Amino acid sequence: MISSIPLYWRLQKSRYNLIGSRCKTCGSLYFPPRQLCPRCRSKGQLEDYRFSGKGKIVSWTIIRAAPEGFEDQAPYAVAIIELEEGVKVPGQLVGRPDGIEIGKPVRAVFRRITEDGPAGLIHYGLKWEVVENQDRS
Repeated sequence: MISSIPLYWRLQKSRYNLIGSRCKTCGSLYFPPRQLCPRCRSKGQLEDYRFSGKGKIVSWTIIRAAPEGFEDQAPYAVAIIELEEGVKVPGQLVGRPDGIEIGKPVRAVFRRITEDGPAGLIHYGLKWEVVENQDRS
């Protein structure tokens, strides 16, 4: 978890909207957002880029012994998602883990991640949902 409330809110745009960076010089895409393009080394030439939120599973596993704060969610699946734009991002899959397969289409969904104690801040963010039909709407 992020230890600073101001830092948490500064990162809100990329956490809630799947916004990364696009280099105006070479066109490379990144998530999370970057200040410097690792490909062409351009600094200050990156602009916000909103990803489609659609992709496919390229790798996945089941978490059975969850880290602190996520025990109530175990077992759950996490995956590496290759977005339609080609960028790979990690994320938790929602729903039951049966039926997950490499290559299956997924879409980003907004869900509760965790909360800071019974009276604390509830953290929301993006998770991934397997799309059963091929229109992926």
